[in-house]
Amino acid sequence: MTKLRRPAHEDAPEQPVAPYLDAVTAYGFRGSTRFHIPGHKGGDGADPGLRAALGGRALLLDLPQDIHGIDMGPSPTPYERAERLAAEAYGAGRTWFLTNGATQGNHALCLALAPPGERVVLQRNSHASLIDGLVLSGGVVGFVVPEYDSELGVAHGVTPEALERALAQTPGARAAFVVSPTYYGMAADIEGCTRVAHAAGAALVVDGAWGAHFGFHPDLPESPLRLGADAMLASTHKIVGSLTQSAMLHVAWNGLVDPGAVARAVRLVRSTSPSSLLLASLDAARRHLAVHGEDLLDRTLVASAHARVAIDAVPGCSVVGGELVGRPGVAGWDPLRIVIDVRGTGCTGYEVSAALRASYDIHIELATHTTMVLVLGLGSDPEPLERFAHDLAETVPRIARAGESRAVPLPPLAIEHGTVVSPREAFLGAGETVPVEEAVGRISCEAIAGYPPGVPSLLPGELVTTEVIAYLRELTAAGARLHGAADPSFATIRVLAARPSN
Repeated sequence: MTKLRRPAHEDAPEQPVAPYLDAVTAYGFRGSTRFHIPGHKGGDGADPGLRAALGGRALLLDLPQDIHGIDMGPSPTPYERAERLAAEAYGAGRTWFLTNGATQGNHALCLALAPPGERVVLQRNSHASLIDGLVLSGGVVGFVVPEYDSELGVAHGVTPEALERALAQTPGARAAFVVSPTYYGMAADIEGCTRVAHAAGAALVVDGAWGAHFGFHPDLPESPLRLGADAMLASTHKIVGSLTQSAMLHVAWNGLVDPGAVARAVRLVRSTSPSSLLLASLDAARRHLAVHGEDLLDRTLVASAHARVAIDAVPGCSVVGGELVGRPGVAGWDPLRIVIDVRGTGCTGYEVSAALRASYDIHIELATHTTMVLVLGLGSDPEPLERFAHDLAETVPRIARAGESRAVPLPPLAIEHGTVVSPREAFLGAGETVPVEEAVGRISCEAIAGYPPGVPSLLPGELVTTEVIAYLRELTAAGARLHGAADPSFATIRVLAARPSN
């Protein structure tokens, strides 16, 4: 296993600099003669419409790999320094910049930790990219069930007790993958999960895609790495402010995740033409967060608190958040997610969201049968939130009706049942497309999740059940979309050609 060596304090770079961003800017704007890709040559060969939309400066900074003074030349290069700065900011031993989102990091972690035949434990409502990673790696999966709120129809985090049971049922598991925070901003007991995982000899990997800002303000949950996790993903673009599709993968100092194995896997799933714009945005977002994050988050937290009061005053609406802390699966929460329970309006979240969009051109992050979710960012301006509260107060009385909306009940098997064959065997095996009614009892080749709420209902290698079919049909009838389904109408589904033997 590759050991990480913590640099001496005097060699640690300073957070106020952005070496990769500065190097890209210096090269892009100094008038170099370019006989390398991309073909637009800094903008001269680009479509005029694209030039007008992005601006010439962005095209000048669109650079390939292997430019001396950026990612080539004496070590540490500006690129190496930028990743070291990010590792220092997050308390990691090693950090990788990702240009295909946290998805790329999940694929790399599966390849590093779950090679063919190796066992891992996976939170049942994990991101689909983890299942895709197991298809690539050939690992064998056991599931741990998150806590489920049947009233709101949302899944919370995994408890240490549930993780302990899952690890006992998956002997020899090399790693446990958990989600914290959830889409709804609820953080799991990472410290407790770490103790349980390490006692079983497993690394704890946290999908912290929605928590890249954790650990940078005293009123927010701590960063998973500082709570003992061995690795974490951070979708820097979601809240911290880098460009869409950029993210970071962090590995802890001398933990149970081998950084050498992760480095090899990252190279395998990395483009040989990564976007310099995405990479530079990661360097800049890290600097912004590390240097000014607490002040910026202060502003957002104040704006969020005021907005919650105003939204909570709208008849039929109530804000869900801090009162859930202490329930199983909820050890903390993120005020940068405003979750609105709209059941009291008699309308679904889809309907309220659609009315806001039609009347005020308001676009929210997520709508479900029972909720709407707003996502805030660093230094959020209170004015848009004030307008939202006003527009919601105008909209709800106009569309409200008697009674309460309800969550579509998730069948227990959709979150609890395990696999019959490995995800890789099911996904790559000989399959056939059959009418959904004829798929009951067959093994799914597809990963299908209803968005929202986003809890995977079927995974490759699992049995298709009548309950899951009914659940997915009710979701689609209400306006949800099916992520991962080869047939979005859900008239057909792909299953393994051979029936399982009993």
